Amino acid sequence: MKHYHSLRKTMDFQLVYRTGRSKANKYLVFYYKKNSFGYNRLGISVSKKVGNSVVRHRVTRLIRESYRLNQEKLKNGYDIVIVARNTAKDIDYHKMESAFMHLAGLHHLKRVDEVEKDINCNHSVL
Repeated sequence: MKHYHSLRKTMDFQLVYRTGRSKANKYLVFYYKKNSFGYNRLGISVSKKVGNSVVRHRVTRLIRESYRLNQEKLKNGYDIVIVARNTAKDIDYHKMESAFMHLAGLHHLKRVDEVEKDINCNHSVL
């Protein structure tokens, strides 16, 4: 299992919020900013508005697992902050993964070969 790098300091989060770009969907808000490292760093924020600690930790685990299983599909060298919305507490892993990858695609953070796979899969279904 590969270990991922995480954002830990408040200043790192604030820098991504202030100077990064963002997109959102029904379940997540996805912030990103180019960093000077050769790898991605992930930060996850789940507010108390989402639910009690059990619910918040479950949502955090779903986001972390979605990132872990798809990190090879993403471009490297970015600080990424994922903020869970209140509606994220009711979804399963597959919806969380779909929401995460949808936002990564909107930000053009998917690797080129992964985008081509998605296009080919969509055309074969039609």
